[in-house]
Amino acid sequence: MSDGSSVTSLVIQLRSTLERYPVDGKLPSSRELVRELKVSPVTVSRAIAALAAEGLVITRPGAGVFRAPPPREVAVTGDVSWQEVALSSQSGTRAIDASGVLTALSDPPSGVIDLNGGYTHPSLQPERELAAASARAGRRPGAWTRPPICGLPELRAWFARDIGSPVNVENVLVTSGGQSALTTALRALGAPGAPVLVESPTYPGMLAIARASGLRPVPVPIDRDGVRPELLADAFRDTGARLFVCQPAFQNPTGAVLCAERRAEVLRIARDAGAFVIEDDFARLMAHPGSPAPPPPLVADDPDGVVVHIRSLTKPASPSLRISALAARGPALERLRGLHAVESFFVPRPLQETALELVSSPAWGRHLRTLAASLRERRDVAVSALREFLPSWTAVPVPTGGYHLWQPLPGFVDEVALTSAAFRAGVAVTPGRMYFAAEAPGPYLRLSYVSAATGAQLREGVQRLSQAYQEIPG
Repeated sequence: MSDGSSVTSLVIQLRSTLERYPVDGKLPSSRELVRELKVSPVTVSRAIAALAAEGLVITRPGAGVFRAPPPREVAVTGDVSWQEVALSSQSGTRAIDASGVLTALSDPPSGVIDLNGGYTHPSLQPERELAAASARAGRRPGAWTRPPICGLPELRAWFARDIGSPVNVENVLVTSGGQSALTTALRALGAPGAPVLVESPTYPGMLAIARASGLRPVPVPIDRDGVRPELLADAFRDTGARLFVCQPAFQNPTGAVLCAERRAEVLRIARDAGAFVIEDDFARLMAHPGSPAPPPPLVADDPDGVVVHIRSLTKPASPSLRISALAARGPALERLRGLHAVESFFVPRPLQETALELVSSPAWGRHLRTLAASLRERRDVAVSALREFLPSWTAVPVPTGGYHLWQPLPGFVDEVALTSAAFRAGVAVTPGRMYFAAEAPGPYLRLSYVSAATGAQLREGVQRLSQAYQEIPG
């Protein structure tokens, strides 16, 4: 049993026994709990901390752990209906639709297999390496002092090397994860009310940022080779847009890679339109071994500062290692730097130091190789399971990197009804319509193969999906 599951089990057990003790009654000592329950002192310590965070116990150094008094219930009698008027009466009011983001961030209930999540299962994360990196980072001189606004020079230099020429250390700004980098880029480079061209389908979190920033997403269709240049040129001409957001490597949700023949054309079209290309390179470090390597980033072929590049450590490492880089040149970089400083000042230094320790160690390369092999194995399990349990569906495109499949559904299927039926059958999947800025051309599901605990659980999840498909009206 993992340490995390041991802590959870102990928390549940202790929570169920609290009624035995009076308010302010003393619980058994940590030593007694270790001996009686046969768990480690670390597990006991973490379980007690969890109960204290819930307000169920109080820890008193030198005295022990005591049952806390029940929380006082405060009746809420106010009337907040006035807020509807206040929020809707302002000029430029915009609703913030976070449904796609919240869906991706929500953990399914116990017993439901997760084929929805956007982060790797803890078994695929470098937890020991992160713990060691964090410990080393904490011993660095000045680890808790204020960092430079643009980020630690050493970390910026590592990102510059990882992204490659023509990016150098002076072009890099360290930000708090890819979502923060996208928010900074869209808000800094786009004006409220202006159009922004987006791939169709595309990442719902980016659509949410654009709309919350007052931008108007305009879809540009893609195929297996990435965005279609002729439609991109039409969209720039028809809308006057000055921004195009794309994921050229292992696109979310389709897994598409922008082919070499289209790269120069996309850059030429954007340059002729006087527009920026925001390149969200979120999954480059998640290429599958044995598959063709993705082309270099678009920024590698951009001498004129058209491309604003985003590179993140979060997906291949851990959802809590919220470290990414924005790379840009010219006045655009100054605007990005200014907005970043206004919004967040800087990224906490301990997190930057931890990231630097991680990526500078030999363990980072080993982790990426292990992760890549696991991703390929899980992809193959998922594709095989779809062919076995849902043979009537169109064969899913097999990605060469990333962590998800984009499954077209038979035209008569209601994807929302299927998603609901799947959840009742014990598997969480994502309906495709939230990935489209406008009307979807057909029904789809996005299936993640990194959030399930094991390959066997992944296969079981597809089998449950098949059962749900048989139950919905035909």
